[in-house]
Amino acid sequence: MEPEFEMVTVDATNVDEHRFFCYKSKPKSEGYRRKRAWLDARFAEGLRLHQIYEGKRSVAFVETIPGEFAWRAVAASGYLFIHCLWVVGKGKGKGYAAHLLAACEAEARAEGRAGVAMATSSGVWLADKPVLVKCGYEVVAAAPPSFELLVKRFDDAPLPTFPADWKARAARYGSGLTILRTDQCPYIPDAVTLAQEAAAENGIPARVVTYESAAEVQAHAPSPYGVFNLVYDGQLLSYHYLLKKDFPSYLSALKKEVTG
Repeated sequence: MEPEFEMVTVDATNVDEHRFFCYKSKPKSEGYRRKRAWLDARFAEGLRLHQIYEGKRSVAFVETIPGEFAWRAVAASGYLFIHCLWVVGKGKGKGYAAHLLAACEAEARAEGRAGVAMATSSGVWLADKPVLVKCGYEVVAAAPPSFELLVKRFDDAPLPTFPADWKARAARYGSGLTILRTDQCPYIPDAVTLAQEAAAENGIPARVVTYESAAEVQAHAPSPYGVFNLVYDGQLLSYHYLLKKDFPSYLSALKKEVTG
């Protein structure tokens, strides 16, 4: 039996009524405020959010944007691109991800797009690929450390691609710790603070670089998850936040990788 739910499309007309999914309960936090300001410009570029509600509680969402405006290091013009797909808590196991993907595909077809694409990861901060594969998506590209590009294509248009110059992208940031950030995710301010504190505790000079546009992310990000990355001495350290206690072990592993 299908669960009872409602799917709501969130755009510029109703975002303050429904808010966006992440940090919904913390509208005064820095992450929420920065994401909300970021959304104003993105809605004009075609960004939408589809949220699933069980009663008054939102349990799943997907964030989409035309591929040419994707805030990921990917070339996906002509496709609808999924930034985030997330099902939480008691919403899991009810087929909501498939419903959200179907909404994305309907949106893409209505706009005359070639298909739908998403970058996935077997790590954290991005969905893994099994649910997309189950819904008919195919892996068309891979990138280190654990990223894959999945696509459902409607016609014979050229496939989206990842860049091939990851090492060169990271090397441009030079010595010390470079924290690359955007406002696409409301968790990023906390991740930046953790990285700065960890660097200070380990005597490592750190700087923050903010990407202000999708074009910057696509051209310069050192991992497919372009909206947050940590680069240490010209090498990708992490694309997700690191707890301060984990920071030394990541540095050690990276140094072994470089010298080994």
